[in-house]
Amino acid sequence: MAELKETDAAQLHQEDVDIKRGDGGDASSAAERPAEQTSEAAADDDIKPPITTSERHISIQMNLEGLEALVDLNGAGRKSCPLCPEEKFKACYSHKLRRHLQNLHWKVYVEFEGQRMCICHLPCRNLKPSLSGDQVSGRHVAHYHCVVCSVTIARKTDMISHLKRHVNKGETEASYSGSADVPFEEPAPLGQAYEIMKELGTNVQLLPNYSTPQKSDTYFNRKMKTNRQLVFCSLAVLAEERNPLECLDAFGATGIMGLQWARHLRNAVKVTITDISDTCIKMIKENCELNHIRVDGGPRGPRGPDGAGNDVKAAPIATVEVAKMDANVIMHLRPFDYIHLDPFGTAVNYLDAAFRNVRNLGIISVTSTDTGSLYAKSPNVTLRHYGCQIVRTEYYKELAARMVVASVARAAARCNKGIEVLLAVALEHFVLVVVRVLRGPTQADESAKKLRKLVHCQWCEERVFLKLGNMVDDTLPCNCHGSLPGKTTVQLGPLWCGPLFNTGFLRRMLSAAVQHNMDDIQPLVKTLICESECTTLKSLVHGPSALTNQVECGVVIKTLQSGDETGAVDPSGKRKTGDESGNVVKKLKSDAPLEHPPFYYSIHRHSIRGMNMPKLNKFLQYLTEAGFRVSRTHFDPTGVRTDATLSQFKSILTKYSVPTYTQAGATQTPSVSMEQTA
Repeated sequence: MAELKETDAAQLHQEDVDIKRGDGGDASSAAERPAEQTSEAAADDDIKPPITTSERHISIQMNLEGLEALVDLNGAGRKSCPLCPEEKFKACYSHKLRRHLQNLHWKVYVEFEGQRMCICHLPCRNLKPSLSGDQVSGRHVAHYHCVVCSVTIARKTDMISHLKRHVNKGETEASYSGSADVPFEEPAPLGQAYEIMKELGTNVQLLPNYSTPQKSDTYFNRKMKTNRQLVFCSLAVLAEERNPLECLDAFGATGIMGLQWARHLRNAVKVTITDISDTCIKMIKENCELNHIRVDGGPRGPRGPDGAGNDVKAAPIATVEVAKMDANVIMHLRPFDYIHLDPFGTAVNYLDAAFRNVRNLGIISVTSTDTGSLYAKSPNVTLRHYGCQIVRTEYYKELAARMVVASVARAAARCNKGIEVLLAVALEHFVLVVVRVLRGPTQADESAKKLRKLVHCQWCEERVFLKLGNMVDDTLPCNCHGSLPGKTTVQLGPLWCGPLFNTGFLRRMLSAAVQHNMDDIQPLVKTLICESECTTLKSLVHGPSALTNQVECGVVIKTLQSGDETGAVDPSGKRKTGDESGNVVKKLKSDAPLEHPPFYYSIHRHSIRGMNMPKLNKFLQYLTEAGFRVSRTHFDPTGVRTDATLSQFKSILTKYSVPTYTQAGATQTPSVSMEQTA
């Protein structure tokens, strides 16, 4: 207690020194004078709270002129900043100090009841300890002084949340007392001041700083709506094969994804939402009550907010389990049919635990948001996380998807499991990979055989996978290594060389998207279906008839006899047994359609200078007429997926390109003739 009193006295003394330095010594010491005698009038008459100049910290001002008035900027000589210590900002002339006050302190203020709380760098808070634990060698933390109470808060978003709680409690009167620092705690009550967002019929409460992952445990990204809908559709397809499913949302945050599963799939799924943060767990439970979903182990009846109507008394529509546990721990403890991994960054640290207890023929979906390492912006991080050598190419998004699949396949092989890729999507903000788990060492060996090196020409960007074996040869069809000096090829990977899409699964995902009114992702899923078949056909059926032929790409699952519409029925009307259906799957695997060709070419990357390219749809038609398989790709709006080599691709592009100078010559010819006739 004695140490605390000494700290309080030292803080008050420092604040009084700062006030004297800013106000030119007009303010008297608050430590030597009791609070009852500090009854000076406020500097500004239009301030709503009755705050006196001696009580208010100098970082709280009404306008920029009040902040600049702390120092005589019109005087000559060097002057110190009133809100920065001498070791942080040295004394300088008036023009530089004015710019410093505007760009650093005033630019990031927090406004409340007409008062602006500027950021303060004075030693009002305790020193932040260094890595060695030495507090003396640490650094001071920038902070804000609350205009209502005596707390100092480091983050702007936390100060906004702090002020909102003052408003909810009715505390709008400024009562800054200059007492000791009170440690700031994370927001506990989730009230009506927080924003409520609705997505896919599910309501979630969001903290004011929900869009900043570094400052909020309950991070929520609106741009990941496409990702959440794709994951939901993949789960809906699995729920048609078997139910009830035990599914896991390993990184709940706000719980939006798991709540969408429970709200729309109801009794077909048993949802478990986990997170390691206490704040997230509390918010997930609040969001469960907001959506009339019962938390497993909680009260049977839903508790609505105060003042709710009679509609809150209805029975809960679903039940979810909310657990505060590390993702690796819960995946080691319990088996699941469906696991979704969406950490902030890479998911390679959780793949081994995910494949340890996942059930046979279950599904694992992985979302990676570390686009810096996936898109070859940080090759050192890529090598550290994924064990792959990559460079920036024109097909870098598909390269990222194949790299993530390769990491998933290696993790599955370590658990004697194989994978079948159902979906691989790479967009601007994320890479999503959905795989089906196939148990057994034979399946693991088959998946491991699809991890190969990629030979890439850095001059023309032709590429080809190396064949199996130890012999390495020059397999690139281009002649750049012979016509150009030096070495032009590099080896990338190892990467996944198998297919990235399952046509039958994608068609069922499209049916689920139509059933649940997901209009946003339907064009994307249609593009994926055409890309998986490597065709340009636009007519896609997404009704019950779309589920009649769902054995493309040789899916090794027993779903043909489990669903109402996908069951394999013999002429007598009885369902086939498991052994008979297994024989049918083996027979269909040999009759499976051709895999889509790997990678794609960008029509703009390989355009010819001085030539006008044909329209993309026209060019796709020309490639089809030449006998090549061709389709568009979701990885690149100007990309063309085809089994033609780069030389064949360029020859057809050159054939149907029109020189630009012919049009110019045609326009100039009449003018020349007119001059001659004149």
